[in-house]
Amino acid sequence: MKIRDDAGVWVDEEFETLDLGDPRRDRRAKELVKRFASRPAASIPGACEGWAESIAAYRFLGNEHIDWRDMMQPHWDRTTARMGQLPVVLCIADTTELNFNGQDIEGAGPLSYEAQVGMYLHATYAVTPDREPLGVMNAWMWAREPRDANGRRGGVKESARWIESYEIVAEQARALPDTRLVYVADREGDIAALMQRAQELGEPADWLMRSQHNRALKGEASLWETVHASEVLGHISFVLPGRSGQKAREVRQELRSQRVTLPGRAGVTLTCVEAYEVDAPAGVKPVIWRLVTNREAGDAHALIELVDWYRARWEIEMFFNVLKNACRVEALQLSQMERVEKALVLYMVVSWRIARLMRVGRTCPELDASLFFEPDEIHGAHVLCKKARPKKPPTLNQMIRMVGSLGGFLGRKSDGEPGAKTLWIGMQRVMDAVITIQILRDGYDTSV
Repeated sequence: MKIRDDAGVWVDEEFETLDLGDPRRDRRAKELVKRFASRPAASIPGACEGWAESIAAYRFLGNEHIDWRDMMQPHWDRTTARMGQLPVVLCIADTTELNFNGQDIEGAGPLSYEAQVGMYLHATYAVTPDREPLGVMNAWMWAREPRDANGRRGGVKESARWIESYEIVAEQARALPDTRLVYVADREGDIAALMQRAQELGEPADWLMRSQHNRALKGEASLWETVHASEVLGHISFVLPGRSGQKAREVRQELRSQRVTLPGRAGVTLTCVEAYEVDAPAGVKPVIWRLVTNREAGDAHALIELVDWYRARWEIEMFFNVLKNACRVEALQLSQMERVEKALVLYMVVSWRIARLMRVGRTCPELDASLFFEPDEIHGAHVLCKKARPKKPPTLNQMIRMVGSLGGFLGRKSDGEPGAKTLWIGMQRVMDAVITIQILRDGYDTSV
């Protein structure tokens, strides 16, 4: 998959089919994406060039004739095209809160705590089994209604978003007969109605979810006690990344599996997989994952594959992290939910680009950097790093590490590879250098 990823070309390619009913709107949308991609952490005025462009950006986001779904459609189309080139695609679904406390946003609602104000974003994120992000497949954006005097909350039942997002994935699966789609979700997606709906549709897309419920089986048996009592079918070992003050460590799990049919009229048949850590360090809580899926998994190879696919769920957490902390969408200071939704569309595409760049740099480090960066971007990185321009383009990993170093990445042996934060900071510095290089090339009078 050869996809250029420079600030101008990748936007034009990603939004090639954009149609907002007026070519001027199309041009404005693309220009905003380019601005946001160049300065993802900046405010909207900070990303735009001058007051007039800022006013035009706010006017665009406030245009009532533009629907955010129409803005997102080109990226959905491109994501589908990327998916169609692969034998297996993981469709990871999850929800995140966007906290707008302290902002007066018309249409915002309560969050987990009633006193908090904001909105929710539920996205389905397509990645390869090797974790390369392919794009956002679909999205729900909504604000909760406040509870009434009886403590009840109106509006659409929120669990419906999981079922609807699976239905969209199933529709995509029918359109991509040569690609196996796997719907992946954490505990919140463990909904019997979703499994039943998938069964009704004939399960054109597989599903894999972390279990939230220890369901009752026939007799007095419970699901996970039954699975744990079965024989060990295999083992898996991997490095659990460090997070929340915990160091990275190696994890070794025993794998068990049972194929069961749940009691009830629907009679859903599923495979239950237990990945149970053994020999965990003293004082550390063992890593235990209990997964349910429609796929049959009768041997160690199939079980390892399912656990690896579930572990890829971390990619949507990274996507949300970039969206909220790199692009700082919770600080947009927009006055209406409709404006926030349109801005989120553009920032979601920018966040995918940042996350993809980071992941591809890790999984395909020897690729030619010129496949993803403009010559001026490569030149700018070398200038800022005080390195001589190479006779041939650097590898992708070399370029990624240069950009990361400009964002604070130290490059020590224990540091691994640059993360999203150092990359987005470094890319802002590179884009400033690109602007300077282009100004000097155009013969701007620097004596002024």
